[in-house]
Amino acid sequence: MQVVLGIVRRFPIWTAIGVFSLVGFVFHDFLSGSVEDLKVGECFDVPAGVTTLKDVQHHPCTSGHDAEMIYIGSISGSTATYAGVAAFEAFAKANCVPAFNSYLGRDFDTDEIYDMTFLYPTTDGWTNGDRVINCFVVRIDGHQMTATVRAP
Repeated sequence: MQVVLGIVRRFPIWTAIGVFSLVGFVFHDFLSGSVEDLKVGECFDVPAGVTTLKDVQHHPCTSGHDAEMIYIGSISGSTATYAGVAAFEAFAKANCVPAFNSYLGRDFDTDEIYDMTFLYPTTDGWTNGDRVINCFVVRIDGHQMTATVRAP
């Protein structure tokens, strides 16, 4: 105990950073955060009525949530020309559908419970080098999920 207090007195900034990191790690599944920080396997809510998604509410996959991230990939292209929705859809079909089949252990084309959607860069993001395509699973009926969709 004396060693910990000595470290706290000598290095208060490192202690604060450590505490904030620990709190962030422990409560990550309950915090709102940037969509850019999502990782495959994380569950979150999709805000209603938004077309440009910036922040999402994280959730443990064991509590009610709207979506689960299943694939994150990058599309190529120059910053001079925005790839466009058709290119993003083709990329999603070529990459996200196989990820769906593998991650869920189900066939995307015949699945009657789950659907998939994806996020793609805005024109401003594209100009600034954003090439990330995020694919996530949602329920077709719009109900929340209360468990991971990852195949065992």
